[in-house]
Amino acid sequence: MNRALHIMFVVSEAVPFAKTGGLADVAGSLPLALSRAGMHLSVVMPLYGVIKQGNFTLTKELTDLEVAFDFFKLTFDVYRADVEGVSFYFIERDEFFERRQLYGTPKGDYFDNLERYTFLAKTLLPVCQALNLNPDIIHCHDWQSALVPVYLREKWQEAECFAQTASVFTIHNLAYQGLFRKEKYHLLDLDPSLFSIDGLEFYDQINFLKAGILWADAITTVSRQYSREIQTPEFGCGLEGVLQSRAASLTGIVNGVDYRTWNPASDKLIAAPFSPGNLAGKTKNKKALMEAFLLDAKLLEAPLFGMVSRLADQKGLDLLSAILPELMAAKATLVILGTGEEKYHQLLTEAAQKYRGQLGIKIAFDNQLAHLIEAGADMFLMPSHYEPCGLNQIYSLKYGTIPVVRATGGLVDTIEPVDAQKKTGTGFRFTGKTPEAFWACIQEAMQAYQNKTLWKQLMSNAMNQDFSWEASATMYESLYRQTLAPIQF
Repeated sequence: MNRALHIMFVVSEAVPFAKTGGLADVAGSLPLALSRAGMHLSVVMPLYGVIKQGNFTLTKELTDLEVAFDFFKLTFDVYRADVEGVSFYFIERDEFFERRQLYGTPKGDYFDNLERYTFLAKTLLPVCQALNLNPDIIHCHDWQSALVPVYLREKWQEAECFAQTASVFTIHNLAYQGLFRKEKYHLLDLDPSLFSIDGLEFYDQINFLKAGILWADAITTVSRQYSREIQTPEFGCGLEGVLQSRAASLTGIVNGVDYRTWNPASDKLIAAPFSPGNLAGKTKNKKALMEAFLLDAKLLEAPLFGMVSRLADQKGLDLLSAILPELMAAKATLVILGTGEEKYHQLLTEAAQKYRGQLGIKIAFDNQLAHLIEAGADMFLMPSHYEPCGLNQIYSLKYGTIPVVRATGGLVDTIEPVDAQKKTGTGFRFTGKTPEAFWACIQEAMQAYQNKTLWKQLMSNAMNQDFSWEASATMYESLYRQTLAPIQF
């Protein structure tokens, strides 16, 4: 029988404590699933201002630990919270983390993000020493924790707590790489020789994400399709060659979802519960959603499209903007929730005024409203130019809200194209990157919506899909043990 592994996550955000995107959902849910599978889990992350201001029970675990930083010794405290058997450790240094936002303001990233997340990485050694933690695997996520695998190999080889530790690095979105001026390289406290084309250098800049890719023992991405796409020039963001060089160590594992939170039969945040066997509550949620966005009640029978998204080009907002007049002319309704680029804030706000009663916009992060959109919409739009995994299409399936997606990344792995004749499939997919391709797909979906027998079957197909974390957790445990094999098994 295999012994229980100790897995330590190092992340920049995790629900329920701090969130800007899907990384937080994974970092908050996957450790719980791994713990339920019998592993020992701990999570290390910054103690942001938003956490201090939240309604969380934190206890001070350690005081006045030190790390060397530039020519100084920087001290920090560590707080702890336990969630379902998982220990979350929060690094407190207000100079770096006591801010209104996590990574920057709408005007741009914080000027000292290199310092902030280099500091986070460096705290790992004193934390593990002070708490007597000896992790088997340190699982790092995205550029913010990408220096940890480098330090494990280049700085901490003699540390007893890491003597049998391997690293796994997960890429949630390759486009965000942590690029910084080379003049700051000395702050990393790494040998100058590592700033090279075979190391952290990327077009004369420091690239944190590249460091994680090169130094981690194993690399994962959040879907099988995305693991293939990022090795091509179209999706590789300049790192396709680096990823090709590590292809043997690269695995795609689709994100799971926590059905205790996202399940219409038990969701306390929606207007009425419903299930595959009793869909009456779906209509009640549609009415409630239309009321929340002040849509015309006379359009109840028209297809209602929902979107919960970062409002950015990556998410296909350019495609949506282009087909908006056609969608409104077809007497459909649309609700959108999200924040992002200022140009889309303005464009969508003006469009909502123009199409009052048909189009509802809320520029915000609103978890309760996100649940109501999933429950009340008939279809969910995700015309992403690229989508490493995507979670909203998976939530949508469980709520019988049929996804309309572009065939990329995790959207390929999770959405089976509809075959109207056979009444199979779980959503509608298009392959082009044009408004015309998107609009044709929407028209196909609206036509299917008119066939109530077909639509009911598609809802059943969708709601009976299973993307729970348990399956993903099993794959991660297998990867962890495989990665550790050369070290201790």
